[in-house]
Amino acid sequence: MTPSATYRLQIQPEFPFPAAERAVPRLASLGVSHLHLSPVLEAVPGSSHGYDVTDHGRVREELGGEAGLRSLAATARANGLGLVVDLVPNHMAASPRHNHRLREVLREGPGSRYARWFDIDWAGGDGKVLLPVLGGRIGDELAGARVVDGLLRCGGQEFPLRPGTEGLPLPELLDAQWYRLGWWRLARTELNYRRFFTISDLIGVRVEDPEVFAATHVKILELVRDGVIEGLRIDHPDGLADPETYLRELDRATGGCWTVVEKILSEEERLPASWPVAGTTGYDALRRIDGVFVDPAGAAELTERYRAYARPAADRGGDWAATARRAAYEVVTHQLAAEVSYLTRTAERIAAADPATRDHAPWALREAVRELLVRLPVYRPYGTGDETVLTPEAAAEARAAFAVPDEAAAVDLVRDLALGLRGDGPDERAFRVRFAQTSSALRAKSLEDLAFYRHTPLLSANEVGGEPGRPAVEPAAFHTYCARLARDWPASGTVLSTHDTKRSADVRARIAVLSECPERFAKLLADVDPKAPAPDGGVGWTGWQTAVGFGTPDAARLGPALLKAVREAGLRTTWTEPDEAYERAVTDFAAAGPAGPPQYLVEVLARELAPHFRANILGAALLQLTMPGVPDLYQGTEREYRALVDPDNRAPFAAAEPGDERGEDEKTGLTRAALALRRERPEAFGPAGGYTPLTATGPAAGHCLAFARADEVVTAVTRLSLRLAQSGGWADTALTLPEGVWHDALAGDPAGAREFPGGAPVALAELFGDRPVALLARRD
Repeated sequence: MTPSATYRLQIQPEFPFPAAERAVPRLASLGVSHLHLSPVLEAVPGSSHGYDVTDHGRVREELGGEAGLRSLAATARANGLGLVVDLVPNHMAASPRHNHRLREVLREGPGSRYARWFDIDWAGGDGKVLLPVLGGRIGDELAGARVVDGLLRCGGQEFPLRPGTEGLPLPELLDAQWYRLGWWRLARTELNYRRFFTISDLIGVRVEDPEVFAATHVKILELVRDGVIEGLRIDHPDGLADPETYLRELDRATGGCWTVVEKILSEEERLPASWPVAGTTGYDALRRIDGVFVDPAGAAELTERYRAYARPAADRGGDWAATARRAAYEVVTHQLAAEVSYLTRTAERIAAADPATRDHAPWALREAVRELLVRLPVYRPYGTGDETVLTPEAAAEARAAFAVPDEAAAVDLVRDLALGLRGDGPDERAFRVRFAQTSSALRAKSLEDLAFYRHTPLLSANEVGGEPGRPAVEPAAFHTYCARLARDWPASGTVLSTHDTKRSADVRARIAVLSECPERFAKLLADVDPKAPAPDGGVGWTGWQTAVGFGTPDAARLGPALLKAVREAGLRTTWTEPDEAYERAVTDFAAAGPAGPPQYLVEVLARELAPHFRANILGAALLQLTMPGVPDLYQGTEREYRALVDPDNRAPFAAAEPGDERGEDEKTGLTRAALALRRERPEAFGPAGGYTPLTATGPAAGHCLAFARADEVVTAVTRLSLRLAQSGGWADTALTLPEGVWHDALAGDPAGAREFPGGAPVALAELFGDRPVALLARRD
């Protein structure tokens, strides 16, 4: 069953299945068709997210176990709701204590029945798995190491022992294991198992192996067959060896249940048409929705003011392209050094096997791998021979990085290997797969977790799937995207806020207004700087822009978010090499500035901009709820919801009880109305609903974005409302509706709602009335 709309709940020990079950009546009353649950399988105890799976065969006991999940499903079904669940096929927790399959591999070595489960390069570790888990060097940790009850205890952790080694002296015992205990810092250069991005606590799982697929999906498939689960969200498919083959097997095993993939698409990239899925989880939609509320001219002016105020070097925040490229070099050289080493070793073996390629030096192959990885314009390549992801121009740029042209020939070999043009032997396949997996990790880490925190002229653009260098989206481009979605992926997911967004949709909507008034933000900075000077211009800019978006002087939330921002940026401090004095200055600034007395100046600006905040918030919500695709509402976002980066946005859900109207606001009413239409008129929003752009006429036509779904529903929103007000308002701008009689679906009672005639121009000043958005339904 294809959902009409889903509601995401972060299930965690502080909000387990019984709590979700109590919230069901309230959530059903909103009009969604399905609850969307974060991962439900057994995970590391205390995990607040569940992506660190430890056992695929059990529903997590901390959440209420399988009985709790089945009870939640039954209550949901009784209230007209189904369940969609987040599935994590790419990785498991790399915790020997909690992951019993990994524990057996560490005890038994490559001969273990579970060795095939994990992406371990045994040769790369001289026959051992590096476990980079110690707080210090092994020599410093040995004093406290001892064997107790058949386990090695070291550094406050415990590890299994290879059979027959229990009685050996400690140094010999360590050498006799199938693993090598090491300092956590060694992971960067010496790790020999595939991980999730750069997180060594999560080990890659080989679901491409049929036996592993069967074992890791046994419980989920049982729950699908039993009707407990009706849909799946696939986490990080780019980490898989062969996403398409995996998705085909999953589609076969589930009988074709509604499935969306967390695939991040670059602006011009398309989801492979051959994938048997409904579409993406919706970050591509997020980018387009946010973008139509950004003024391109104002964003450009804001960028110039940012450069003058923060004074960043071009490749450290001043210029987007230069910043993104430098970030990619930093990540591929340092954080992903172990992955590059694996690729280099594999390329060396391939080159050595053929006299024609034997003389490529290892350093040249390593350089070629790096130079090509940083030039990929997408998260990862798919298929064989796709030169659009590794273009001849990119190869030429990579060759230009070599001082000696003859040595640059290594680029051609590596490019051919990455594109699958050098045969299909074991090493060739291994290189192609790992290159693709590494490229997705590189792009995520270098853009989302580094460059997005360095280039910050307009923070609302720095979101997963975003284009900070081109934050604005013109209405024509939005219409083109929606028409393609309606044609090719009508049941794809759409999102605005998620557990991974750095700022919730409503925070971003407020910040986007600054693109319409860069001079006002500059004046705010001039007024607050003397009252609460920041450690540097970048922190000041980010802190005060965040304050405008967040709107509340909350040091307990603003302080950690700002501290995380400077650590991720890595310019003055990092997670692994913190500058305590600088971090203290950042925290003090947050408390004294954005969360302190000068906040009143933000409140003055917020009062002036309040109508335009409202227009963006309601406009973005209505676009998501009525455009092609299946909208996913994140917990609490049916009302105005302001949250910052995790863990702030992953707080346990506080659901109101049925009949309790606390938290109901104008956005809630809009959400209820739009979701009611989706359920009442499914044909308008389904595959046959189509998408028809509607174009206003008159002096302010560019400020209206409107479309029709199946000539049954019309959406119209105001964009760039501050610029609209400055230019004199709607004047005689009008919108011609499709034929028929249309009523205001936001009015509450359809019988008494305003009506508008189709086939003739309707003045936008009248259509919008006292709201910056309009949702119309055709009278039967």
